[in-house]
Amino acid sequence: MIQKKGDTVIIKGSKFMYVWMFLATVGFLLACIFLIIHGLKFNSKYSFLYLGGGIVLTPFYLHLTIWSLPGLIPGKVLFKIISREKGTVISKKGTVLISDIRNINLVRNPLNLINDIVIETFNDKKIKIRTYNLLGDLDYEMIVDQYIYPYMTENAKKVWDRKVDLEHLRKEARYERKEPKID
Repeated sequence: MIQKKGDTVIIKGSKFMYVWMFLATVGFLLACIFLIIHGLKFNSKYSFLYLGGGIVLTPFYLHLTIWSLPGLIPGKVLFKIISREKGTVISKKGTVLISDIRNINLVRNPLNLINDIVIETFNDKKIKIRTYNLLGDLDYEMIVDQYIYPYMTENAKKVWDRKVDLEHLRKEARYERKEPKID
């Protein structure tokens, strides 16, 4: 969800993604507990499979649920973008000038399976912005292309152009890149 306040663009997770993450984390954890309870009743020839599956998968889904809980706070601001010539990207981890961005990626953390936006600067500084999987791939690409791309350096624009598929964005999300207005 994108909120505009003047030059500031506030990025939050969409309500759909909140529901999806809640169902995926807490729902699977509850399903594992359900399997353990029904496995302990031993009233089926599959009781050992229920019990084994529940015991094996519970720590995994508990781990994912604990990592995802901070993202389930309603109205959580993932990051802010001040979109102008000397604009910045602001997050809990730090502030980066848009003109200092060398590379920006959406990377899945293999430890907790949560997508992070990784911003690399020309100063060899890395900023990781945790998205808690509340920001979809297409949303991420549209946000970067619309609010950050126009103010990046030419080299950073070339790197971004190699990553983003504007044709796919046009087909799937009906997004068209607007040329910046030169005053």
